[in-house]
Amino acid sequence: MAEIRSWRTSTYTKYESCVEVADADPSKIMVRDSKARDSSTLTFSPATWAGFVEFSKTFKD
Repeated sequence: MAEIRSWRTSTYTKYESCVEVADADPSKIMVRDSKARDSSTLTFSPATWAGFVEFSKTFKD
């Protein structure tokens, strides 16, 4: 069966100007460039992604 991904972008960005995230699978987080959707994706463990999200909050204005 083909894997179904539900891609989304941050509500803080404009359409087509950021990355998209697919996190429906509890074992992995997938990330892709919204300008190159047919290109490759990066895959992270949930723990690694959570660490990145927390770290990125330190840069919030």
